[in-house]
Amino acid sequence: MSSNVPSGTAAGGSGVKSKPLSPFKKRGSLQYTASTVEFRGPRRLLTSQHSLPGIPVALKQSIDLRTSMDGKYKEIAEELFSRSLAESEMRSAPYEFPEDSPIEQLEEKRHRLERQISQDVKFEPDILLRAKQEFMKTDSATDLEFMKEQSQAPNQQDRDVVQESEYQRVTISGEEKCGVPFTDLLDAAKCVVKALFIRQKYMGLSLQSFYRTTARYLQELSERPLYLDIYEEEEELAETTETSFTADTTVHPPASDTHPYENRDPASMAPDVGYGCKMVNGVMHVYTSRDVMEKNTELDLPYPDLQEYIADMNVMMALIINGPVKSFCYRRLQYLSSKFQMHILLNEMKELAAQKKVPHRDFYNIRKVDTHIHASSCMNQKHLLRFIKRAMKKYPKEIVHVEKGKGQTLMEVFESMNLTAFDLSVDTLDMHADRNTFHRFDKFNAKYNPIGESILREIFIKTDNYIEGKYFGHIIKEVMADLEESKYQNVELRLSIYGRSRNEWDKLAKWAVRHQVYSNNVRWLVQVPRLFDVYHTKRQLSNFQEMLENIFRPLFEVTINPGSHPELHLFLQHVVGFDSVDDESKPEQHIFNLDSPLPANWTEEDNPPYSYYLYYMYANMTVLNHLRRQRGSHTLVLRPHCGEAGPIHHLVSGFMLSENISHGLLLRKAPVLQYLYYLAQIGIAMSPLSNNSLFLSYHRNPLPEYLSRGLMVSLSTDDPLQFHFTKEPLMEEYSIAAQVWKLSSCDMCELARNSVLMSGFSHKMKSYWLGPDYIREGQESNDIRRTNVPDIRVAYRYETMCEELNLITQAIRTDELETIEEEGALCMGAVQAEK
Repeated sequence: MSSNVPSGTAAGGSGVKSKPLSPFKKRGSLQYTASTVEFRGPRRLLTSQHSLPGIPVALKQSIDLRTSMDGKYKEIAEELFSRSLAESEMRSAPYEFPEDSPIEQLEEKRHRLERQISQDVKFEPDILLRAKQEFMKTDSATDLEFMKEQSQAPNQQDRDVVQESEYQRVTISGEEKCGVPFTDLLDAAKCVVKALFIRQKYMGLSLQSFYRTTARYLQELSERPLYLDIYEEEEELAETTETSFTADTTVHPPASDTHPYENRDPASMAPDVGYGCKMVNGVMHVYTSRDVMEKNTELDLPYPDLQEYIADMNVMMALIINGPVKSFCYRRLQYLSSKFQMHILLNEMKELAAQKKVPHRDFYNIRKVDTHIHASSCMNQKHLLRFIKRAMKKYPKEIVHVEKGKGQTLMEVFESMNLTAFDLSVDTLDMHADRNTFHRFDKFNAKYNPIGESILREIFIKTDNYIEGKYFGHIIKEVMADLEESKYQNVELRLSIYGRSRNEWDKLAKWAVRHQVYSNNVRWLVQVPRLFDVYHTKRQLSNFQEMLENIFRPLFEVTINPGSHPELHLFLQHVVGFDSVDDESKPEQHIFNLDSPLPANWTEEDNPPYSYYLYYMYANMTVLNHLRRQRGSHTLVLRPHCGEAGPIHHLVSGFMLSENISHGLLLRKAPVLQYLYYLAQIGIAMSPLSNNSLFLSYHRNPLPEYLSRGLMVSLSTDDPLQFHFTKEPLMEEYSIAAQVWKLSSCDMCELARNSVLMSGFSHKMKSYWLGPDYIREGQESNDIRRTNVPDIRVAYRYETMCEELNLITQAIRTDELETIEEEGALCMGAVQAEK
């Protein structure tokens, strides 16, 4: 153990010796995916509105990412999918490899080799010593240290890791630093890098963000520039610097004088560009004219190719069950946990001292975002009870419901239940989850009905009802008022779009605009329940494409011509993304592959699988994002419920297509995916109290483990109406977590900072809350005067991430250099032979 920090390497610079070019092409390159299928239409580089600063640097030599499983991805993936279907009722370990996997054959060969070696040792005793010496030559750390000087990429200089000098660092030295042979490290590194390239491809295509540090390391291995859309206003605000800090003016964004929903005049909105749109094979296509729907007039708006997506999905499914990769990732995760515990032992008091030096700032007055909360249950039971009683006293004669063609007043509705305002209590409402809801999602859904009556749910917590969501709007505005009073708490509320009719968006937007449901502390996500089978059975939908068209066509129409849906245009300015919700534990009857019906042909009664929903939501969102960017509007992201229950391939879909996810509990059973989520810094909104009542007891929740390893996790409430008791459910969530898991003040402030980083609030707002440099790397991104997170913690996270990324990229570069040297030797031998 020493106090030195291994410095990384960075792309760029000069004066570095270039790789010798080889006259032979020994291996092919699998840069982004195992699939050779390209996107439909002419291929072009996707440039973001504000891409990364500087000119991306790429290696001239292609990187070989082939592994022992190449050519077998489809068979392995199909076997895994089949096992997940067969074991849907009693699923023990769906991520284990199938019986015919080549991993078992390799293990058998290894055992035979060990037996042979043991027999040879009897006859030649010194063979064991020679074998050990030979193994040490192939040890990963030995090779990496030996090749360190030679394996620099062209135009590459030593990466300067910003160091916080006033804390104790832990480094591992010696010959067995990684603990696995170099061949296993190389195979694992190739698999990990291949998976990261797959995610980078889909994030870049859909204009979602990709973690900057990881992108920089991948850039060193890439043949082509990586263009990533990070933040719309990045270049403008990155140039601004603060010269003075005060308690309030620099921390709180300036309040707007006008309400954003006041100006509904279509004449003041962007003009109509006259585009037309049509859904083809489940994906919306945009044309230059509404009259001529010919292919030659189609706009060049990219979207993912279905065949390529299936191929990438098979690659990912095969990678996560690869034996050496699982062992490598498990070891690295255990190392990260142990390293963090050592960091805490050495630096906890220094972190606390750094927090004490900051005037005014503490956990209570730093920004926190509830990144996963549903609007229909964002209030607690007592709040809803008081509102119902007030409504019964204030609006007893108001007609709120129509039953069999006859209007019913609020008083008549309660009289039909033999109830008065005095009779109501929290126990009467019976909306709190209890021990009977554990693993019973059906009973949990029933808890949304006050007093067990669906009619009360429709009246009080629905936007589309006889009174046009009047009561629900009032409740949400009261919750917003509480948030504004607290000043430092913000939420991202989920509102539902079901896809049953095309006017759902207009009704939702008119509800928000009519009742002025807006707050600077709130942003919206639109959740799409996966209930096609229910609607199809009720004959509300004829096929799955009709559901997709109901969800996405209004969004394309309002982007093309904002004046056609003025309320929706105003409402969308505060919508940040899409969510996909339902019970993940429900068994799936289909495997999403090339034989799956297209959306227009999906007329079966069975529900499409999770990955089917996510792919078509992602594909349409991708086209919409490119159209919105072309029109100067903000883009949307995909943030589904993922990994709460069900098969492990839900997390694979989330890794490929989503910017953030909610829950992610099943990552604890999948070390490869957990390590990938760490390297990609995918945001995970976790709700321990919600999970405690539904799927996983509180003490078994993996959140403290994820946090110690460095995953991008945040605390969220999910459903305060069902799980919380106080007026501030997010603070309740933090307080229970701190008590049960003994979180320090630094841990809690780090969780709060993570919640802001992964939220959908604008770059401008985050600059006020976190500091103007928050998009930079390392401790430069941190402003302790705003976040109360010590630079020591941020520097530790950044340096640890750089070490992990350097480990896997260095292994690949070392292998490539060895390949080039071998080819060079072959070339010299051929020349000498000719002489």
